[in-house]
Amino acid sequence: MSDNSFWEDRYGRAAEAGEQLWSAGPNAWIEQTVAHLPIGDAVDLGAGEGRNALWLASLGWTVSAVDFAPAGLAIGRARAAQLGVEVEWVEADATSWVAPSLVDLVVIAYLQLPEGVLSDALGNAAASLAPGGTLALVGHALENLADGVGGPQDPALLHRVDHLSATARAAGLDVAECRLVERETAAGTALDAVLVASRP
Repeated sequence: MSDNSFWEDRYGRAAEAGEQLWSAGPNAWIEQTVAHLPIGDAVDLGAGEGRNALWLASLGWTVSAVDFAPAGLAIGRARAAQLGVEVEWVEADATSWVAPSLVDLVVIAYLQLPEGVLSDALGNAAASLAPGGTLALVGHALENLADGVGGPQDPALLHRVDHLSATARAAGLDVAECRLVERETAAGTALDAVLVASRP
């Protein structure tokens, strides 16, 4: 498994302070993109504290939240108990984990990795999808470095839409959408890369 010490420390300190790193609700683009899909089985890959997994579970999805940082999963597990929703919390590396049975939806939100290992994670996501299943990804775009706010400042960790599209197609998926979108924040406008693809 990849080194999780950075995220373990961040999530651990947040838990000690009785806080969470990210907002409680789902990512707005994820919510808008997948809310219309028929409810089924889903994976939140690189889930962190599981905000998207918790939202999906509240809608009736059967959800697995996968992350390599157990401290983040512990925050999500505690929130699930408070909300009264069921989520399977899986400690695993997104670059090597494949769902044990095919699912209808894989969500990936802000899994910022170098392109080589991001390709591995996208390949695993594609391999986890049942026929007709959807992959929905959102992340900080390379263009955000010069033209947006926030996010990682290392260009090697930022998404390129051409890479996302090519990787999804190479994994056998049909790409419905792959583009830049603007996201308004308190600090200004951020630029995200989004991908929607499906298993034929």
